[in-house]
This record gives sequence, C-alpha cells and structure tokens, in this order.
Amino acid sequence: MGPVGEVRLTGITHDSRQVRPGDLYAALPGRRFHGADFAAEAARRGAVAILTSPDGAERARATGLPVLTVPDPRARLGEVAAWVYSEPARDLLLLGVTGTNGKTTCGFLLESGLRAGGHRTGLVGTVETRVAGQTLPSARTTPEATDLQALFAVMRERGVTAVAMEVSSHALVLNRVAGVRFDIAAFTNLSQDHLDFHADMEDYFRAKAMLFTPERAGLGVVNVDDPYGRRLAGQARIPIVTYSPSGDPAADWRAEEVSLRPTGSVFRVVGPGGARAQASVRLPGMFNVANALCAIVMLVAAGVPLDRAAEGVGAVSGVPGRMERIEAGQPFLAVVDYAHTPDAVETLLKSLREVTKGALYVVVGCGGDRDQGKRPLMGEAAARLADVAVFTNDNPRSEDPMAILAAMREGAERVPPARRAEIVVEPDRARAIALAVARAGPGDAVVVAGKGHEQGQEVQGVVRPFDDRIALREAIRGRGPLPRTTDPTTETR
Repeated sequence: MGPVGEVRLTGITHDSRQVRPGDLYAALPGRRFHGADFAAEAARRGAVAILTSPDGAERARATGLPVLTVPDPRARLGEVAAWVYSEPARDLLLLGVTGTNGKTTCGFLLESGLRAGGHRTGLVGTVETRVAGQTLPSARTTPEATDLQALFAVMRERGVTAVAMEVSSHALVLNRVAGVRFDIAAFTNLSQDHLDFHADMEDYFRAKAMLFTPERAGLGVVNVDDPYGRRLAGQARIPIVTYSPSGDPAADWRAEEVSLRPTGSVFRVVGPGGARAQASVRLPGMFNVANALCAIVMLVAAGVPLDRAAEGVGAVSGVPGRMERIEAGQPFLAVVDYAHTPDAVETLLKSLREVTKGALYVVVGCGGDRDQGKRPLMGEAAARLADVAVFTNDNPRSEDPMAILAAMREGAERVPPARRAEIVVEPDRARAIALAVARAGPGDAVVVAGKGHEQGQEVQGVVRPFDDRIALREAIRGRGPLPRTTDPTTETR
C-alpha cells in the first residue's frame, strides 16, 4: 500500500464530511468536483492518509498527509476498503440477488430462511438494512464500496454469520461490490429498466452477468423461465443451479402443484435426487412463488435443510411496499406495490386479475429523470390489463409532470379501444388514489403501483412527505363521493 502502510487506519470514507479521526480519505474524481478539493477539510476532521487519482495528488499532498495515488481510485475503492477493515466479508456467508424485479422480496425471504437455519443474520437492500435484528435506513439498493465494507465489519463485530444482499446493476458497473465475493449469487429476471444508465438491454444484461464470474461468486442460482436467465445459465463461468417457477422438468429445481390465493400461495418444491417439500409464501401472485423458490434454492445451496428453508420462507408475513395489503375495513382488496417497470406492472396486474372477481383499478405513474422509453410501455400495460387505469405523478423530479403523463397516455392509446381500460389522468397522487378508492366496490381490487415503501415524493428538487400506504389507508377511511379530478382527462372503455 506504499506510504499508507506506515499509518494505522481505522476506517475509510469517500465523503469529506463523514471523515473521523484515523480514516483514509478517498478523494475521488467527480463530474463537477474532485474529492481532492476537500482534502484539507478531511485532514481537519482527522484523516490520516489520502487515496486519490493522479490529477488530485498535488492537492492531496498539500495537506502533508501520506498520499496513495492510483489511476482509477473508484475501481480500487472496494478492494482498499476491504483491506482497511481486514476483509470482513471473508467471515460471512454472503448471498447476493440480482435482477430487474424481485431482489427486495428475495432478500427478506432469504434472511428469514437463514435465521431458520440457525444463522445470525444481516440484510442489505432497498427498503432497509438489518444487522442482527437492528434495522437501519437504506439510501440505495447497494451501498457505496466504503460504506458496504464498513457495514460488513459491523456485522462481523456483532456476530452476524450470514448476509442476504441485493446487488444492483449500478453497483456492479460502478464497482460498489468490488472486493466482495459472494458464496451464492442469484438471477431473478431481466426486463426493461435503467436504460437512462445502460446503453441498451444488451448492456444491461452484461452488467448483471458481471456477478456470475469466478471473481464475484462461487455458485450461481438462475431462473431459466426468463430468456435472459437461460442465456446466462449457458454462458456463466461458475457452477450454475437452475430453477423454474413454471415447473420446467429440465431445471434442477421447480415449483409444482401451485395454488394461488389472495393472501399468498402454496406449492411443492421439487429438486435433484428426489428432494421434495411443501412450501408456502404469504405474498400473493405467481411472481412471489418465483421469489420464494429462488430463496429456497439459494438456502439449500447454502447448507440450510430443505424443510427448514421452506419453513423460514413461509414465515415472512410481508415485505414493505411489495404487494403490501392495506386493511382498513374496506370490502375490496387494496394493495401497494413497487412495480415501476413495464414487466413489473404487467406481472402485478396479471397476478391480481387471478384473484379479483370484480373490477381491477390501478393507480400508476413514471419517475422523471429516468428511462423515458418505459413510460409508454407502462401506460400500455396498465391500459391493457386493468379495468380502470389512473395515471398520476410518481417522482417527476426535474421533468414536466404532464409530459410524463402524456407519454404514458400515448402508450395506452396503442391498445384497441374495445380492449382498453378506462383511462383517467389525475396528476395529484393523493387525489388519484382517492378517486380509485371511491369507485371500488365489493370484490374489486385497487393497486397503487410505483413507489412502494418510499416515504417521499420528489418534485423540482424538493422531497415532500408522501407514502402510498398512508394515502391509500386515508382514502379508504375517508371514502365518500367520487372526487373531481384536477385534470378531467378521461376515456371510457
């Protein structure tokens, strides 16, 4: 490590504001500023050495601290952070899940199954981070490399033995999981999302496939019902175990005798060598059967007995913002879900249609400053599969909300009028939810899609408090006359 090897390091951070005495400060190049611009502040806060790029070296040396210079410090950050914390991940059983949809639910199911298998557990994901039962907030799906290694060190210190973790494509491309080798990595599915970050679907797939290399994982668990999963299973350079929620007999593991219910599903798990177990998942929809099967296969691969794995998965009563049922005395099904991709919206609505006797209402929007190509696709899916689709704001961020809604409506108009849902445009999200609730009757279903567990709505750089679950519950309790839309753009089927 050069001059840094002569200094005792107790931590590492890439944020000068978070420096503590004894830290290595990683001064990284950025789009607008270079971390070396804040080297003096880091030194004042107690940094004892600096890691930076050649173009930041002079500013870093001006602090008088030892400086380690590497061509691409961001790419080395995970490796260096692991070294600073004495390789904490090596003392943990690491199970990572990647894919467009299902990561969060799989993570929750995995953690429960690991506990059932006798492990002291950790969870790293979109909704929350947990360390031996203590819950911490999550800022992103996969933490930055410095934060991740620090988290692993805390987990090791608190006696955690196994960790379930979501692994995003951003994390793989941006080296957030550099220096981490997962014992088992799973692939759930791949569909359009994040094309504001990835050049195209091929680039997106390549990012996901990065996890299934000898440097990143020891074993892969892959859903071969998904076409990208079949492709991955054929080209991965690590041993692969396949699973099929649809019951494909060619897969190593499969789900059979699936019974879907409004409150969850039961199914039989069938595996190699005559392995069989009855399993259940207390989350509705066929896609949650897929998530449960993925978790069970990973758990068995990790050494948890099959029956114990199924028991642990079946013990999870819910996942925040993932097919989360809202009960407030209403005579219809009310659900909040994080579905924010075309495939997720389609899967969600098809699953709800299977358990809904009456009309299906969906309230949905699309985020601003994100993949614009998925907006018409989400609008089309909602218009094709619901009875009433209420288009509303999600997180418009810096974009014009009405332009986003227009793109969704353009997609909806691709559906032939005879098969198209009634389309209502109501930009105000709370009013949109209230509108759907006011119209729902016995046997119907109302689903609010897109934001899930989120507790804020971002508009023009301002995040105001907003929680779909609270808004839906309040709308149910305050049900009255049909609210008048602020933008009365409706179209009857």
